Amino acid sequence: MWQPATERLQVTYLGKVSTTGMQFLSGCTEKPVIELWKKHTLAREDVFPANALLEIRPFQVWLHHLDHKGEATVHMETFQVARIAYCTADHNVSPNIFAWVYREINDDLSYQMDCHAVECESKLEAKKLAHAMMEAFRKTFHSMKSDGRIHRNSSSEEVSQELESDDG
Repeated sequence: MWQPATERLQVTYLGKVSTTGMQFLSGCTEKPVIELWKKHTLAREDVFPANALLEIRPFQVWLHHLDHKGEATVHMETFQVARIAYCTADHNVSPNIFAWVYREINDDLSYQMDCHAVECESKLEAKKLAHAMMEAFRKTFHSMKSDGRIHRNSSSEEVSQELESDDG
């Protein structure tokens, strides 16, 4: 299942919630994830089948929403890695949850920050997604830097060091 360029796993999409005033530090997704987890646990039965396929690619993340049999894509969301502000697989509510904060651009060019979360089958799968996202961040950052979209200064060096030291 593990592929160096792409991580693709069946997951249960818990949903998204808008966040405001968030600082992207360790624990920043805990409150939104708890909200999504509560909604999820109230709605589910003992066994809640995977309803999505999450695919982390070098510059994009694809979320395929699956039909009720979990076989065919009925809808797909695409997330640009460059607009993902934070991700983690470290949640107190469940170690199997992987979450990311995405900057959504509205029609009027304003933006909102949405926290998305998925439940994986295991803590190991959630950590694999976090590590795959870290690698996607690294590839996106280096591509943008070589294309001249990011200029060398202290803040870009800090981001580069964070990407290299973060373990998801």
